[in-house]
Amino acid sequence: METSTYMPVAPTGGNFGGFGDSGWWIILLFLFAGGFGGGFGGLGNNAAGFVNADVQRGFDQSAVMGGVNNLQNGITSGFGDIQTSLCGGFAGINAAINNGFAQAEIGENARQMANMNQMFALQTSISNGIRDIISNQTANTERILGTMCQDKIDAKNEKILELQNALNMANLSASQVAQTAQIITALTPAA
Repeated sequence: METSTYMPVAPTGGNFGGFGDSGWWIILLFLFAGGFGGGFGGLGNNAAGFVNADVQRGFDQSAVMGGVNNLQNGITSGFGDIQTSLCGGFAGINAAINNGFAQAEIGENARQMANMNQMFALQTSISNGIRDIISNQTANTERILGTMCQDKIDAKNEKILELQNALNMANLSASQVAQTAQIITALTPAA
């Protein structure tokens, strides 16, 4: 029955059991001394050496693949985190821009409403002013037309009165001529 001898090794901070960084020589010495069953001395059990080398290569490949997988997962996770951060950042920027535009639109709408209210008040004031001007002009025109009509009526009445007086004078004159002719005829002896 073969027995294996193991050496208890506890590395502490890069120092191999107090032998410094070059403490690997102990492991090599142990391997050459035949510490693993068939050992290397004289290549007595050669198959065990190849099996151990294959097993060690398998562990090494597993460790390398584990490291590559961890590196790949770290990179993928890192890129995923970067992508998530970028998307989140762009979503925040997009939301901020949209909110900014929305606030600007709300502000612009409020300004437009205020301008429209001012324009409506100005329009109402102008409309009232124009209405007052038209009412005043209408009243003035009616007053002028009334005065002109009254002047014409007065002129017509004066003309009628003048014509009545002329007619009365003509009638009086004709009456006097007729009376005078009668008197002369009455006073004249018959011949």
